[in-house]
Amino acid sequence: MSQHENAVDRYFEAWNATGPAALAKAVAAAFTEDGTYTDPLVDVRGHEQLATVIAGAHEQFPGFAFRRTGRADGHHGIARFSWELVSLTDGSAPVAGFDVITLDEDGRIRSVLGFLDRVPTA
Repeated sequence: MSQHENAVDRYFEAWNATGPAALAKAVAAAFTEDGTYTDPLVDVRGHEQLATVIAGAHEQFPGFAFRRTGRADGHHGIARFSWELVSLTDGSAPVAGFDVITLDEDGRIRSVLGFLDRVPTA
């Protein structure tokens, strides 16, 4: 498995982690200490802020999980991939997007630029 695929797998482990301890551990494994996440709704830096954003997504969408759609495409220290937020009950996916990540020399995520392709209305 490539460095890009490994990084994306850790990214989804972080986004799907529940509970403060598991979330903190997954974020630390996936992101550099000063890692950033920017999408149309948030712009955060560091493990604590990243964990807060992820916990907020779980509060807003209980019973949902983030799932990659397709393979990660990467070169050098950059990768891109698409994803959906899927209901564990009925399989619906009201949110979908596309992210671009940059990696440090150890394969941890330095930055995420997120784009939302599908979001629920009202």
